[in-house]
This record gives sequence, C-alpha cells and structure tokens, in this order.
Amino acid sequence: MGTKVNLISGRTIVQGQNLDNKLSEAYFNEVATCELNGSDMEKLGVAADERVKIKTSFGEVVVKAKEKAGTPEGVIFIPMGPWANALVSGDTHGAGMPSYKGIDAEIEPTEEEILQVKALMKTYME
Repeated sequence: MGTKVNLISGRTIVQGQNLDNKLSEAYFNEVATCELNGSDMEKLGVAADERVKIKTSFGEVVVKAKEKAGTPEGVIFIPMGPWANALVSGDTHGAGMPSYKGIDAEIEPTEEEILQVKALMKTYME
C-alpha cells in the first residue's frame, strides 16, 4: 500500500512550449513527472529521477519523481497531459474539463517502466 497524497495538476511553461509535439522527448521529460516535497521523497525512499507509481480511484500511472521546493508536504503535482489524465475522472460536471485538483491518491516507489505516450494511450482503450 502506498503513501496517501493529494494530487493536483496544471500547466507548466515547458509543457506548454511542447504542446505541438507531444511525442517529443522534451514533452515526455516534462509531463511524465511528479513533483514532490523533499521530505515526502525521503519518506518514500526515492531520489530524483526514480520512478513512482501513482494510483487514484480513476487509474494508475508510473512517472519520474522530481523534488520541487515549495511543494507542500502531502501534495504531489503532475503537469497536465496524458499521464495526469490517467488519474482523473472523465466527468467534467458540465464544464467541459475534468477536475485536476484535490484528488485523493497513493504514491509508492516502483521498478515499473514509464510508458511512452502511445503505449499509455492504448491503456485508456482497455
């Protein structure tokens, strides 16, 4: 069982700069990540660039851990994109966009591989 966290998502500058090429390495390196507080990384026993699995009631995904100063303890941030989308509800509550904030999640270290965008998208179809 993983450590309980609060998941939020949003846009980043690098993610926005690479929207036209979602198959690029720059997009993958920016979006297939999870920003955490250094203290939370210590508790999980993970270092920067190690993989973590995040699970919500909507799905699960493997991403790379990144320490981010200013991230509150118990909160994780995943940039908007296919990896964050795997963890949110498809229900838009009539707003046309799913809720990307305040999602209950669990995080744990993993040896599983991070899926490239095409392979990740195939899991949505299963």
